[in-house]
Amino acid sequence: MGSSGTPIMEARREQMFPTLDAHDFERLKRFGGIQVFPRGTFIMKAGEVAPGLAFVISGAIEVRKGGAISSGQSITQHGPGNFLGELAQLSGRPSLVDALASEDVEAIVVPPGALRDVLVQEAELGERLMRALILRRVGLLQAGETGPILIGPFGSADMLRLENFLTRNGHPHRSLDSRTDPCALTLQDRFKVTSDQLPIVLCPGGQLLHNPGEVELARCIGLLQRIDPDTVYDMVVIGAGPAGLACAVYAASEGLCTLVLDCRAFGGQAGASARIENYLGFPTGITGLALMGRAYNQAQKFGAEIAIPEEAVRLSPGLDGDGLFHVGLNQDEPVRARSVVLACGARYRRLGLENLPMFEGSCVHYWASAVETRLCAGTDVVLVGAGNSAGQAVVYLATKARKVTMVVRGRSLEATMSQYLVDRIRGLSNVEVLLRTEVAGLEGDGNGLTSVRLKQRDSGAESDCRARHLFSFIGADPNTDWLADANVKLGEKGFVLTGQDGRHPYETCREGVYAVGDVRAGSVKRVAAAVGEGSTVVAAIHGWLARQREIAESRQAAE
Repeated sequence: MGSSGTPIMEARREQMFPTLDAHDFERLKRFGGIQVFPRGTFIMKAGEVAPGLAFVISGAIEVRKGGAISSGQSITQHGPGNFLGELAQLSGRPSLVDALASEDVEAIVVPPGALRDVLVQEAELGERLMRALILRRVGLLQAGETGPILIGPFGSADMLRLENFLTRNGHPHRSLDSRTDPCALTLQDRFKVTSDQLPIVLCPGGQLLHNPGEVELARCIGLLQRIDPDTVYDMVVIGAGPAGLACAVYAASEGLCTLVLDCRAFGGQAGASARIENYLGFPTGITGLALMGRAYNQAQKFGAEIAIPEEAVRLSPGLDGDGLFHVGLNQDEPVRARSVVLACGARYRRLGLENLPMFEGSCVHYWASAVETRLCAGTDVVLVGAGNSAGQAVVYLATKARKVTMVVRGRSLEATMSQYLVDRIRGLSNVEVLLRTEVAGLEGDGNGLTSVRLKQRDSGAESDCRARHLFSFIGADPNTDWLADANVKLGEKGFVLTGQDGRHPYETCREGVYAVGDVRAGSVKRVAAAVGEGSTVVAAIHGWLARQREIAESRQAAE
Protein backbone atom coordinates (compact mmCIF):
# COMPACT_ATOMS: atom_id res chain seq x y z
CA MET A 1 0.00 0.00 0.00
CA GLY A 2 1.05 3.59 -0.44
CA SER A 3 1.54 5.83 2.56
CA SER A 4 -2.07 6.98 2.40
CA GLY A 5 -3.44 3.44 2.19
CA THR A 6 -4.07 3.61 -1.56
CA PRO A 7 -3.10 0.60 -3.71
CA ILE A 8 0.49 0.66 -4.89
CA MET A 9 -0.73 0.65 -8.49
CA GLU A 10 -1.99 4.18 -7.89
CA ALA A 11 0.53 5.42 -5.34
CA ARG A 12 3.68 4.48 -7.28
CA ARG A 13 2.45 3.98 -10.81
CA GLU A 14 5.27 5.95 -12.45
CA GLN A 15 7.89 3.76 -10.78
CA MET A 16 5.98 0.56 -11.57
CA PHE A 17 5.64 1.45 -15.24
CA PRO A 18 8.59 3.69 -16.17
CA THR A 19 9.01 4.97 -19.72
CA LEU A 20 12.48 4.32 -21.12
CA ASP A 21 14.10 6.60 -23.69
CA ALA A 22 16.03 5.91 -26.91
CA HIS A 23 19.36 5.87 -25.04
CA ASP A 24 18.04 3.15 -22.69
CA PHE A 25 16.94 1.04 -25.65
CA GLU A 26 20.34 1.37 -27.31
CA ARG A 27 21.97 0.03 -24.15
CA LEU A 28 19.49 -2.86 -23.99
CA LYS A 29 20.23 -4.06 -27.52
CA ARG A 30 23.48 -5.69 -26.46
CA PHE A 31 21.63 -7.86 -23.93
CA GLY A 32 18.69 -9.06 -26.03
CA GLY A 33 17.37 -9.55 -29.53
CA ILE A 34 14.59 -7.83 -31.44
CA GLN A 35 11.45 -9.93 -31.93
CA VAL A 36 8.18 -9.25 -33.73
CA PHE A 37 4.82 -10.40 -32.32
CA PRO A 38 1.84 -10.16 -34.72
CA ARG A 39 -1.42 -8.76 -33.39
CA GLY A 40 -3.30 -11.36 -31.31
CA THR A 41 -0.15 -13.25 -30.31
CA PHE A 42 0.33 -14.27 -26.68
CA ILE A 43 3.72 -12.99 -25.50
CA MET A 44 3.17 -14.42 -22.02
CA LYS A 45 0.70 -16.96 -20.65
CA ALA A 46 0.04 -17.57 -16.98
CA GLY A 47 1.63 -20.81 -15.87
CA GLU A 48 4.15 -20.87 -18.72
CA VAL A 49 7.75 -19.65 -18.74
CA ALA A 50 8.05 -16.44 -20.76
CA PRO A 51 11.07 -15.69 -22.99
CA GLY A 52 12.07 -12.79 -20.71
CA LEU A 53 11.34 -9.08 -20.37
CA ALA A 54 9.93 -7.50 -23.52
CA PHE A 55 10.90 -3.84 -24.08
CA VAL A 56 8.38 -2.34 -26.50
CA ILE A 57 9.82 -0.49 -29.51
CA SER A 58 6.46 -0.18 -31.29
CA GLY A 59 2.94 -1.46 -30.92
CA ALA A 60 0.94 -2.23 -27.77
CA ILE A 61 0.72 -5.12 -25.29
CA GLU A 62 -2.30 -5.74 -23.06
CA VAL A 63 -1.61 -7.41 -19.71
CA ARG A 64 -4.53 -9.47 -18.41
CA LYS A 65 -5.37 -11.61 -15.41
CA GLY A 66 -4.51 -15.16 -16.42
CA GLY A 67 -5.06 -18.69 -15.25
CA ALA A 68 -7.39 -21.62 -15.80
CA ILE A 69 -10.60 -19.80 -14.80
CA SER A 70 -9.60 -16.18 -15.36
CA SER A 71 -12.05 -13.73 -16.90
CA GLY A 72 -9.15 -12.13 -18.76
CA GLN A 73 -9.73 -8.76 -17.11
CA SER A 74 -7.22 -6.13 -18.22
CA ILE A 75 -4.55 -5.05 -15.71
CA THR A 76 -2.57 -2.52 -17.75
CA GLN A 77 -1.30 -1.76 -21.25
CA HIS A 78 2.28 -1.28 -22.41
CA GLY A 79 3.22 0.94 -25.33
CA PRO A 80 6.47 2.19 -26.86
CA GLY A 81 9.07 2.86 -24.18
CA ASN A 82 7.41 0.49 -21.67
CA PHE A 83 8.40 -3.07 -20.82
CA LEU A 84 6.52 -6.26 -20.04
CA GLY A 85 7.42 -8.49 -17.10
CA GLU A 86 7.87 -8.79 -13.32
CA LEU A 87 9.99 -10.77 -10.85
CA ALA A 88 9.05 -14.14 -12.35
CA GLN A 89 11.07 -13.23 -15.42
CA LEU A 90 14.15 -12.43 -13.32
CA SER A 91 14.36 -16.03 -12.14
CA GLY A 92 12.97 -17.72 -15.25
CA ARG A 93 9.83 -18.93 -13.50
CA PRO A 94 6.33 -19.22 -15.04
CA SER A 95 4.39 -16.03 -15.69
CA LEU A 96 1.59 -14.97 -13.37
CA VAL A 97 -0.36 -13.06 -16.03
CA ASP A 98 -1.35 -13.24 -19.69
CA ALA A 99 0.08 -10.70 -22.14
CA LEU A 100 -1.36 -10.26 -25.62
CA ALA A 101 -0.14 -8.17 -28.55
CA SER A 102 -3.12 -5.86 -29.09
CA GLU A 103 -1.25 -4.42 -32.11
CA ASP A 104 1.71 -5.67 -34.08
CA VAL A 105 4.59 -5.45 -31.61
CA GLU A 106 8.32 -5.01 -32.10
CA ALA A 107 10.29 -5.48 -28.90
CA ILE A 108 13.73 -6.17 -27.48
CA VAL A 109 13.42 -9.44 -25.55
CA VAL A 110 15.99 -9.89 -22.76
CA PRO A 111 16.13 -13.44 -21.31
CA PRO A 112 16.59 -14.00 -17.54
CA GLY A 113 20.35 -14.59 -17.60
CA ALA A 114 20.97 -11.48 -19.69
CA LEU A 115 18.54 -9.51 -17.52
CA ARG A 116 20.78 -10.13 -14.51
CA ASP A 117 23.66 -8.79 -16.59
CA VAL A 118 21.63 -5.63 -17.28
CA LEU A 119 20.93 -5.13 -13.58
CA VAL A 120 24.61 -5.43 -12.69
CA GLN A 121 26.33 -3.78 -15.65
CA GLU A 122 23.89 -0.92 -16.22
CA ALA A 123 23.57 0.40 -12.66
CA GLU A 124 21.23 3.38 -13.21
CA LEU A 125 18.97 1.58 -15.69
CA GLY A 126 19.15 -1.60 -13.61
CA GLU A 127 17.96 0.29 -10.53
CA ARG A 128 14.86 1.52 -12.36
CA LEU A 129 14.11 -1.93 -13.74
CA MET A 130 14.62 -3.72 -10.41
CA ARG A 131 12.38 -1.26 -8.59
CA ALA A 132 9.65 -1.74 -11.19
CA LEU A 133 9.90 -5.54 -11.02
CA ILE A 134 9.55 -5.53 -7.23
CA LEU A 135 6.67 -3.04 -7.21
CA ARG A 136 4.81 -5.04 -9.84
CA ARG A 137 5.10 -8.15 -7.70
CA VAL A 138 3.84 -6.18 -4.68
CA GLY A 139 0.91 -4.99 -6.78
CA LEU A 140 0.02 -8.57 -7.72
CA LEU A 141 0.28 -9.62 -4.08
CA GLN A 142 -2.03 -6.79 -3.02
CA ALA A 143 -4.61 -7.58 -5.66
CA GLY A 144 -4.69 -11.27 -4.73
CA GLU A 145 -6.20 -12.24 -8.08
CA THR A 146 -3.31 -14.01 -9.83
CA GLY A 147 -1.40 -17.21 -9.22
CA PRO A 148 -2.84 -20.47 -7.88
CA ILE A 149 -6.34 -20.61 -6.39
CA LEU A 150 -6.68 -22.31 -3.00
CA ILE A 151 -10.10 -23.65 -2.04
CA GLY A 152 -10.77 -25.06 1.40
CA PRO A 153 -12.32 -24.31 4.78
CA PHE A 154 -10.72 -21.19 6.22
CA GLY A 155 -8.90 -21.95 9.45
CA SER A 156 -8.27 -25.63 8.71
CA ALA A 157 -4.72 -26.86 9.29
CA ASP A 158 -4.02 -27.79 5.67
CA MET A 159 -5.51 -24.59 4.28
CA LEU A 160 -3.37 -22.54 6.66
CA ARG A 161 -0.33 -24.62 5.75
CA LEU A 162 -0.69 -23.89 2.03
CA GLU A 163 -1.57 -20.23 2.54
CA ASN A 164 1.44 -19.72 4.79
CA PHE A 165 3.78 -21.44 2.36
CA LEU A 166 2.78 -19.18 -0.53
CA THR A 167 2.61 -16.04 1.62
CA ARG A 168 6.03 -16.54 3.19
CA ASN A 169 7.54 -17.18 -0.25
CA GLY A 170 6.06 -13.97 -1.64
CA HIS A 171 3.97 -15.79 -4.24
CA PRO A 172 0.63 -14.26 -5.30
CA HIS A 173 -2.39 -16.49 -4.81
CA ARG A 174 -6.11 -16.37 -4.16
CA SER A 175 -7.82 -18.11 -1.23
CA LEU A 176 -11.53 -19.02 -1.30
CA ASP A 177 -13.54 -20.38 1.63
CA SER A 178 -15.06 -23.66 0.47
CA ARG A 179 -18.06 -23.20 2.77
CA THR A 180 -19.21 -19.71 1.86
CA ASP A 181 -17.60 -18.40 -1.32
CA PRO A 182 -19.92 -18.74 -4.39
CA CYS A 183 -16.97 -19.15 -6.77
CA ALA A 184 -15.50 -21.86 -4.55
CA LEU A 185 -18.80 -23.72 -4.45
CA THR A 186 -19.11 -23.53 -8.24
CA LEU A 187 -15.59 -24.86 -8.77
CA GLN A 188 -16.12 -27.72 -6.30
CA ASP A 189 -19.21 -28.71 -8.24
CA ARG A 190 -17.46 -28.40 -11.63
CA PHE A 191 -14.53 -30.58 -10.59
CA LYS A 192 -16.70 -32.93 -8.48
CA VAL A 193 -14.64 -32.32 -5.35
CA THR A 194 -15.88 -33.82 -2.09
CA SER A 195 -15.26 -32.27 1.33
CA ASP A 196 -12.69 -34.95 2.26
CA GLN A 197 -10.59 -33.93 -0.77
CA LEU A 198 -10.21 -30.34 0.41
CA PRO A 199 -8.24 -28.17 0.24
CA ILE A 200 -7.63 -28.18 -3.49
CA VAL A 201 -5.33 -25.98 -5.53
CA LEU A 202 -6.04 -24.90 -9.10
CA CYS A 203 -2.69 -23.99 -10.66
CA PRO A 204 -2.44 -21.29 -13.35
CA GLY A 205 -1.63 -23.93 -15.97
CA GLY A 206 -4.91 -25.75 -15.27
CA GLN A 207 -3.59 -28.58 -13.05
CA LEU A 208 -5.80 -29.54 -10.10
CA LEU A 209 -4.04 -30.65 -6.92
CA HIS A 210 -5.80 -32.37 -4.01
CA ASN A 211 -4.34 -31.25 -0.66
CA PRO A 212 -0.78 -31.15 -2.04
CA GLY A 213 2.43 -31.08 -0.09
CA GLU A 214 4.56 -27.95 -0.37
CA VAL A 215 7.00 -29.59 -2.81
CA GLU A 216 4.21 -30.78 -5.11
CA LEU A 217 2.63 -27.33 -5.10
CA ALA A 218 5.96 -25.57 -5.66
CA ARG A 219 6.76 -27.76 -8.65
CA CYS A 220 3.30 -27.25 -10.15
CA ILE A 221 3.54 -23.45 -10.07
CA GLY A 222 7.21 -23.40 -11.09
CA LEU A 223 8.48 -22.03 -7.79
CA LEU A 224 10.78 -25.04 -7.39
CA GLN A 225 12.78 -26.14 -10.41
CA ARG A 226 15.09 -29.08 -10.89
CA ILE A 227 18.71 -28.60 -9.82
CA ASP A 228 21.27 -29.63 -12.42
CA PRO A 229 23.17 -32.57 -10.85
CA ASP A 230 26.11 -31.98 -13.19
CA THR A 231 26.85 -28.50 -11.84
CA VAL A 232 29.66 -28.19 -9.32
CA TYR A 233 28.92 -25.20 -7.09
CA ASP A 234 31.62 -23.12 -5.47
CA MET A 235 29.33 -22.83 -2.48
CA VAL A 236 26.12 -24.48 -1.28
CA VAL A 237 24.34 -22.56 1.47
CA ILE A 238 21.95 -24.56 3.65
CA GLY A 239 19.25 -22.17 4.83
CA ALA A 240 17.74 -19.00 3.36
CA GLY A 241 17.43 -16.94 6.53
CA PRO A 242 19.28 -13.64 7.09
CA ALA A 243 22.70 -15.34 7.38
CA GLY A 244 22.18 -17.58 4.36
CA LEU A 245 20.82 -14.83 2.11
CA ALA A 246 23.61 -12.42 3.12
CA CYS A 247 26.14 -15.11 2.27
CA ALA A 248 24.45 -15.70 -1.10
CA VAL A 249 24.38 -11.98 -1.97
CA TYR A 250 28.07 -11.45 -1.27
CA ALA A 251 29.21 -14.75 -2.80
CA ALA A 252 27.20 -14.37 -6.01
CA SER A 253 28.14 -10.69 -6.39
CA GLU A 254 31.81 -11.73 -6.16
CA GLY A 255 31.47 -14.32 -8.91
CA LEU A 256 31.06 -17.54 -6.93
CA CYS A 257 28.66 -20.14 -8.34
CA THR A 258 26.18 -20.26 -5.46
CA LEU A 259 23.20 -22.46 -4.57
CA VAL A 260 20.89 -21.81 -1.61
CA LEU A 261 18.64 -24.54 -0.21
CA ASP A 262 15.77 -24.12 2.24
CA CYS A 263 13.08 -26.60 3.19
CA ARG A 264 10.37 -24.03 3.90
CA ALA A 265 10.68 -20.39 2.84
CA PHE A 266 13.15 -17.55 2.52
CA GLY A 267 13.73 -15.39 5.57
CA GLY A 268 13.80 -18.00 8.32
CA GLN A 269 12.37 -16.88 11.65
CA ALA A 270 13.13 -13.26 10.76
CA GLY A 271 10.80 -13.56 7.78
CA ALA A 272 7.92 -14.29 10.17
CA SER A 273 8.49 -11.16 12.29
CA ALA A 274 5.51 -8.82 12.23
CA ARG A 275 7.74 -5.74 12.41
CA ILE A 276 11.47 -5.19 12.96
CA GLU A 277 12.24 -1.73 14.31
CA ASN A 278 15.83 -2.01 15.53
CA TYR A 279 17.48 -3.06 12.25
CA LEU A 280 19.97 -0.43 11.11
CA GLY A 281 18.67 1.86 8.39
CA PHE A 282 14.92 1.36 8.94
CA PRO A 283 13.89 3.96 11.55
CA THR A 284 10.17 3.46 10.85
CA GLY A 285 10.51 -0.33 10.97
CA ILE A 286 9.96 -2.99 8.34
CA THR A 287 8.18 -6.33 8.32
CA GLY A 288 10.42 -9.35 8.37
CA LEU A 289 8.87 -10.59 5.12
CA ALA A 290 9.59 -7.31 3.34
CA LEU A 291 13.19 -7.16 4.59
CA MET A 292 13.94 -10.76 3.70
CA GLY A 293 12.08 -10.44 0.39
CA ARG A 294 14.49 -7.68 -0.61
CA ALA A 295 17.44 -9.90 0.30
CA TYR A 296 15.95 -12.82 -1.67
CA ASN A 297 15.52 -10.66 -4.77
CA GLN A 298 19.00 -9.19 -4.29
CA ALA A 299 20.57 -12.65 -4.25
CA GLN A 300 18.77 -13.58 -7.46
CA LYS A 301 19.84 -10.29 -9.06
CA PHE A 302 23.49 -11.34 -8.68
CA GLY A 303 22.78 -14.82 -10.06
CA ALA A 304 22.48 -16.98 -6.94
CA GLU A 305 20.35 -20.07 -7.55
CA ILE A 306 17.74 -20.55 -4.83
CA ALA A 307 15.77 -23.78 -4.40
CA ILE A 308 12.73 -23.63 -2.09
CA PRO A 309 11.39 -25.95 -0.72
CA GLU A 310 14.39 -28.24 -1.09
CA GLU A 311 15.61 -29.98 2.06
CA ALA A 312 19.20 -30.96 2.74
CA VAL A 313 19.14 -34.31 4.56
CA ARG A 314 22.83 -35.26 4.76
CA LEU A 315 26.34 -33.94 4.21
CA SER A 316 29.19 -36.17 3.11
CA PRO A 317 32.54 -35.94 1.32
CA GLY A 318 32.54 -37.03 -2.30
CA LEU A 319 32.12 -40.78 -2.64
CA ASP A 320 34.22 -40.91 -5.79
CA GLY A 321 37.31 -39.20 -4.41
CA ASP A 322 36.59 -35.97 -6.26
CA GLY A 323 37.40 -33.84 -3.22
CA LEU A 324 33.93 -32.30 -3.29
CA PHE A 325 31.18 -32.23 -0.70
CA HIS A 326 27.95 -34.01 -1.56
CA VAL A 327 24.76 -32.53 -0.12
CA GLY A 328 21.99 -35.10 -0.11
CA LEU A 329 18.51 -33.81 -0.93
CA ASN A 330 15.11 -35.08 0.11
CA GLN A 331 13.64 -34.82 -3.40
CA ASP A 332 16.41 -34.77 -6.00
CA GLU A 333 19.89 -36.13 -6.69
CA PRO A 334 22.71 -34.90 -4.41
CA VAL A 335 24.43 -31.65 -5.34
CA ARG A 336 28.21 -31.23 -5.37
CA ALA A 337 30.06 -28.29 -3.87
CA ARG A 338 33.58 -27.09 -3.20
CA SER A 339 32.45 -25.51 0.09
CA VAL A 340 29.37 -25.64 2.31
CA VAL A 341 27.88 -22.98 4.57
CA LEU A 342 25.56 -24.18 7.32
CA ALA A 343 22.99 -21.42 7.84
CA CYS A 344 20.16 -23.78 8.75
CA GLY A 345 19.15 -21.81 11.82
CA ALA A 346 16.78 -23.23 14.37
CA ARG A 347 13.34 -24.82 14.54
CA TYR A 348 10.51 -23.63 16.74
CA ARG A 349 10.45 -25.13 20.21
CA ARG A 350 7.16 -26.83 21.09
CA LEU A 351 5.24 -26.79 24.34
CA GLY A 352 5.41 -30.09 26.22
CA LEU A 353 1.67 -30.72 26.20
CA GLU A 354 0.17 -34.14 25.50
CA ASN A 355 -2.67 -32.95 23.28
CA LEU A 356 -0.67 -30.23 21.47
CA PRO A 357 -0.77 -32.05 18.06
CA MET A 358 -4.59 -31.84 18.08
CA PHE A 359 -4.42 -28.05 17.78
CA GLU A 360 -1.19 -27.40 15.87
CA GLY A 361 -1.67 -25.87 12.47
CA SER A 362 -5.20 -24.65 13.11
CA CYS A 363 -5.26 -23.13 16.63
CA VAL A 364 -1.62 -23.23 17.81
CA HIS A 365 0.74 -21.08 15.75
CA TYR A 366 4.47 -20.36 15.74
CA TRP A 367 4.34 -17.01 13.94
CA ALA A 368 1.83 -14.20 13.58
CA SER A 369 1.27 -13.31 9.94
CA ALA A 370 -1.74 -11.83 8.16
CA VAL A 371 -3.02 -15.37 7.56
CA GLU A 372 -3.34 -16.14 11.29
CA THR A 373 -4.50 -12.70 12.36
CA ARG A 374 -7.39 -12.91 9.89
CA LEU A 375 -8.69 -15.81 11.99
CA CYS A 376 -8.15 -13.93 15.26
CA ALA A 377 -10.12 -10.79 14.47
CA GLY A 378 -12.34 -9.91 17.43
CA THR A 379 -11.39 -12.99 19.46
CA ASP A 380 -9.34 -13.68 22.60
CA VAL A 381 -5.84 -15.11 22.09
CA VAL A 382 -2.98 -16.26 24.31
CA LEU A 383 0.68 -15.72 23.48
CA VAL A 384 3.46 -17.43 25.41
CA GLY A 385 7.00 -16.08 25.29
CA ALA A 386 8.98 -12.98 26.25
CA GLY A 387 11.63 -12.39 23.58
CA ASN A 388 11.63 -9.71 20.91
CA SER A 389 9.77 -11.94 18.46
CA ALA A 390 7.06 -12.47 21.06
CA GLY A 391 6.86 -8.73 21.71
CA GLN A 392 6.55 -7.89 18.03
CA ALA A 393 3.80 -10.49 17.67
CA VAL A 394 1.86 -9.13 20.68
CA VAL A 395 1.90 -5.62 19.27
CA TYR A 396 0.68 -6.89 15.90
CA LEU A 397 -2.02 -9.19 17.31
CA ALA A 398 -3.35 -6.45 19.55
CA THR A 399 -4.48 -4.53 16.47
CA LYS A 400 -6.80 -7.40 15.48
CA ALA A 401 -7.71 -9.47 18.55
CA ARG A 402 -10.23 -8.45 21.20
CA LYS A 403 -7.77 -9.34 23.95
CA VAL A 404 -4.21 -10.71 24.06
CA THR A 405 -3.04 -12.52 27.19
CA MET A 406 0.76 -12.65 27.30
CA VAL A 407 2.16 -15.53 29.36
CA VAL A 408 5.71 -14.98 30.68
CA ARG A 409 7.74 -17.46 32.75
CA GLY A 410 10.13 -14.83 34.13
CA ARG A 411 9.70 -12.02 36.62
CA SER A 412 9.85 -9.18 34.08
CA LEU A 413 9.77 -8.42 30.38
CA GLU A 414 12.85 -6.22 30.60
CA ALA A 415 15.14 -9.20 31.19
CA THR A 416 14.55 -10.65 27.70
CA MET A 417 12.93 -7.94 25.56
CA SER A 418 14.02 -4.62 24.07
CA GLN A 419 12.78 -1.65 26.07
CA TYR A 420 10.91 -0.05 23.19
CA LEU A 421 8.72 -3.15 22.89
CA VAL A 422 8.18 -3.31 26.67
CA ASP A 423 6.99 0.30 26.68
CA ARG A 424 4.70 -0.29 23.71
CA ILE A 425 3.10 -3.37 25.23
CA ARG A 426 2.43 -1.56 28.48
CA GLY A 427 0.56 1.09 26.52
CA LEU A 428 -1.86 -1.40 24.93
CA SER A 429 -5.19 -1.49 26.72
CA ASN A 430 -6.21 -4.91 25.34
CA VAL A 431 -3.01 -6.72 26.42
CA GLU A 432 -2.66 -8.43 29.81
CA VAL A 433 0.81 -9.59 30.86
CA LEU A 434 0.96 -12.50 33.34
CA LEU A 435 4.43 -12.88 34.88
CA ARG A 436 5.78 -16.05 36.51
CA THR A 437 3.14 -18.01 34.60
CA GLU A 438 3.28 -20.99 32.23
CA VAL A 439 0.92 -22.96 30.02
CA ALA A 440 -0.25 -26.15 31.74
CA GLY A 441 -2.81 -27.49 29.27
CA LEU A 442 -5.14 -26.95 26.34
CA GLU A 443 -8.89 -27.50 26.19
CA GLY A 444 -11.03 -27.70 23.09
CA ASP A 445 -14.15 -28.94 21.38
CA GLY A 446 -15.10 -30.03 17.89
CA ASN A 447 -14.43 -26.52 16.58
CA GLY A 448 -10.91 -26.23 17.98
CA LEU A 449 -9.30 -24.59 20.99
CA THR A 450 -11.61 -23.11 23.64
CA SER A 451 -9.30 -22.31 26.57
CA VAL A 452 -5.71 -22.43 27.79
CA ARG A 453 -4.97 -23.69 31.30
CA LEU A 454 -2.41 -21.46 33.03
CA LYS A 455 -0.28 -22.23 36.08
CA GLN A 456 1.20 -19.64 38.42
CA ARG A 457 4.80 -20.78 38.97
CA ASP A 458 5.15 -19.49 42.54
CA SER A 459 1.83 -20.59 44.06
CA GLY A 460 1.03 -23.49 41.74
CA ALA A 461 -2.52 -22.17 41.31
CA GLU A 462 -4.17 -22.99 37.98
CA SER A 463 -6.83 -21.12 36.04
CA ASP A 464 -8.46 -21.27 32.62
CA CYS A 465 -8.06 -18.46 30.11
CA ARG A 466 -10.61 -18.33 27.31
CA ALA A 467 -8.90 -18.35 23.90
CA ARG A 468 -9.50 -19.60 20.37
CA HIS A 469 -5.83 -19.36 19.37
CA LEU A 470 -2.46 -19.83 21.08
CA PHE A 471 0.75 -18.31 19.74
CA SER A 472 3.94 -19.99 20.93
CA PHE A 473 7.19 -17.98 20.98
CA ILE A 474 9.20 -19.95 23.52
CA GLY A 475 12.47 -20.05 21.61
CA ALA A 476 14.06 -22.47 19.20
CA ASP A 477 16.38 -25.48 19.05
CA PRO A 478 19.24 -25.78 16.53
CA ASN A 479 18.31 -27.45 13.26
CA THR A 480 21.20 -29.90 13.30
CA ASP A 481 19.62 -33.37 13.48
CA TRP A 482 20.43 -33.94 9.80
CA LEU A 483 24.15 -33.49 10.56
CA ALA A 484 24.35 -36.63 12.73
CA ASP A 485 26.65 -38.44 10.26
CA ALA A 486 28.44 -35.39 8.86
CA ASN A 487 31.44 -35.45 11.27
CA VAL A 488 30.66 -31.87 12.29
CA LYS A 489 31.17 -31.22 15.99
CA LEU A 490 28.17 -29.96 17.94
CA GLY A 491 28.10 -28.31 21.35
CA GLU A 492 26.22 -29.56 24.39
CA LYS A 493 23.00 -27.89 23.25
CA GLY A 494 23.31 -29.06 19.67
CA PHE A 495 24.70 -25.90 18.06
CA VAL A 496 27.58 -26.18 15.57
CA LEU A 497 31.03 -25.52 17.05
CA THR A 498 33.33 -23.26 15.02
CA GLY A 499 36.72 -21.59 15.32
CA GLN A 500 38.40 -24.40 17.26
CA ASP A 501 42.10 -25.30 16.98
CA GLY A 502 43.01 -21.97 15.43
CA ARG A 503 40.53 -22.20 12.58
CA HIS A 504 38.58 -19.28 11.09
CA PRO A 505 35.91 -18.15 13.59
CA TYR A 506 33.13 -19.53 11.37
CA GLU A 507 34.85 -22.72 10.14
CA THR A 508 33.76 -26.05 11.61
CA CYS A 509 36.06 -28.95 12.43
CA ARG A 510 35.80 -29.95 8.76
CA GLU A 511 37.82 -27.80 6.37
CA GLY A 512 35.60 -26.16 3.78
CA VAL A 513 32.46 -26.39 5.95
CA TYR A 514 31.39 -23.21 7.74
CA ALA A 515 28.51 -22.27 10.05
CA VAL A 516 26.87 -18.86 10.43
CA GLY A 517 23.81 -17.40 12.10
CA ASP A 518 21.61 -18.97 14.75
CA VAL A 519 22.88 -22.52 14.14
CA ARG A 520 26.40 -21.56 15.22
CA ALA A 521 27.34 -22.00 18.86
CA GLY A 522 27.98 -18.62 20.49
CA SER A 523 26.21 -16.56 17.84
CA VAL A 524 24.22 -13.46 18.81
CA LYS A 525 20.59 -14.18 18.01
CA ARG A 526 19.90 -10.96 16.10
CA VAL A 527 19.13 -10.34 12.43
CA ALA A 528 21.98 -7.85 12.06
CA ALA A 529 24.47 -10.29 13.60
CA ALA A 530 23.33 -13.07 11.25
CA VAL A 531 23.71 -10.78 8.23
CA GLY A 532 27.19 -9.82 9.41
CA GLU A 533 28.30 -13.43 9.80
CA GLY A 534 26.85 -14.45 6.43
CA SER A 535 28.65 -11.67 4.59
CA THR A 536 31.95 -12.06 6.48
CA VAL A 537 32.34 -15.80 5.88
CA VAL A 538 32.60 -15.30 2.10
CA ALA A 539 36.13 -13.91 2.44
CA ALA A 540 37.23 -17.07 4.25
CA ILE A 541 35.68 -19.23 1.53
CA HIS A 542 37.60 -17.33 -1.16
CA GLY A 543 40.78 -18.29 0.73
CA TRP A 544 39.71 -21.93 0.99
CA LEU A 545 38.90 -22.14 -2.72
CA ALA A 546 42.23 -20.52 -3.62
CA ARG A 547 44.12 -23.11 -1.54
CA GLN A 548 42.21 -25.92 -3.20
CA ARG A 549 43.09 -24.57 -6.64
CA GLU A 550 46.78 -24.40 -5.66
CA ILE A 551 46.70 -28.02 -4.47
CA ALA A 552 45.03 -29.16 -7.70
CA GLU A 553 47.58 -27.28 -9.82
CA SER A 554 50.46 -28.78 -7.87
CA ARG A 555 49.10 -32.28 -8.42
CA GLN A 556 48.71 -31.65 -12.13
CA ALA A 557 52.26 -30.34 -12.35
CA ALA A 558 53.58 -33.40 -10.52
CA GLU A 559 51.77 -35.73 -12.91
